[in-house]
Amino acid sequence: MQDVERVILVGLHLSPVKEERFHYSMEELRSLTHTAGGTVVSTVVQKRDRKEASTFIGKGKVHELQVLVDEQEATTVIFNDELTPSQLRNLANELQVKVIDRTQLILDIFAKRAQSREGKLQVELAQLEYLLPRLAGQGLNLSRQGGGIGTRGPGETQLETDRRHIRNRIDDIKRQLSSIVSHRERYRERRKRNQVPQLALVGYTNAGKSTLFNRLTKAGTFEENLLFATLDPLTRKMKIPSGLEVILTDTVGFIQDLPTTLVAAFRSTLEEVKEADLILHIVDSSNPDFEAHEKTVYELLGELDVKNVPMLTVYNKKDQQLVDFVPTSKTPSIQISAFQETDIELLKQTIEKQLKESMVPYSLLLPVTEGKVMAQLKNESIVVEVLFDEQEQKYRMKGYMAKQHPLQSVVKNYND
Repeated sequence: MQDVERVILVGLHLSPVKEERFHYSMEELRSLTHTAGGTVVSTVVQKRDRKEASTFIGKGKVHELQVLVDEQEATTVIFNDELTPSQLRNLANELQVKVIDRTQLILDIFAKRAQSREGKLQVELAQLEYLLPRLAGQGLNLSRQGGGIGTRGPGETQLETDRRHIRNRIDDIKRQLSSIVSHRERYRERRKRNQVPQLALVGYTNAGKSTLFNRLTKAGTFEENLLFATLDPLTRKMKIPSGLEVILTDTVGFIQDLPTTLVAAFRSTLEEVKEADLILHIVDSSNPDFEAHEKTVYELLGELDVKNVPMLTVYNKKDQQLVDFVPTSKTPSIQISAFQETDIELLKQTIEKQLKESMVPYSLLLPVTEGKVMAQLKNESIVVEVLFDEQEQKYRMKGYMAKQHPLQSVVKNYND
């Protein structure tokens, strides 16, 4: 059994950043370290106007850190920002222990969490693209093949080979991913042709998306109070109160300053969000920094070019909500606890109401002999009323349906 890594966290508080904002970012770094399997033994903070070009923090602080590493018998030092290749090399030489930055830590967690072939390939691609310009500074880190934080994923021994080998591997991964992406696009097109409403869950990491996904679909996905508990997108069917079946997709958790290599790698996975009929934006209303989390999600959706998709903001964890909590969302919102059955039912009703707004109403008289058509309407549209007309010996049906749904022509036939 591998020993738990003893980690020192290092944060550089640049002067324009508010004290509270910086504090939350350091708490998040601590949570990320815990998720990666490390134990934080000490935290070092320095306030400066700008980063030191060669060592990120000041020379005096580097010396202080050296002493602390020896005192605490630390094995790893994690910085709360992305380090340049030269900063990484200089710090590793000075401290003589493994030095990683926030980006590498996040990539490591993604490598640990990836389950599907696609997820593993996407993480490996992001890791290789991150490491390629940093190979010169990675000698000390990567020669320690005992594993641990920052070494999971694309094989420790491989990373010390030449750049050409890594570039070839990057090209190979991109080829494999493009075939997976085209397969998913075909599947998505088929769903669109069938006009099944598609919902996507998005939100800051650890907002409770997977818990909510499980409660809504009865799926058995991984639920834990860890950052990035879910990495691979999952898609399941779910029934809303009218009986209509919709498709619900759980996506990877967003995080502030998500490494650009990861945004690029997961762009194809997050295409599900662009194609959705409704986005459920899950927000942890018990987190004091929830407003910044909301903003991060909006920014990343903008980066992914997600526009004009209706959104419902779901403020989760209302049982642990902040005393002075006030919703800040510009979209329609609802406050729930994923563990309350009544709240889950209320959320399903709200989803149905939101979907109705993008659909068109219909009404028709259906002969009693057309049981198959009635079943189709109940399964593929939102039926709000079914009355039997004794005189006509027909069912009077009212509901809502997608504008381009194939059943629109059936409704028209019975109304002509």
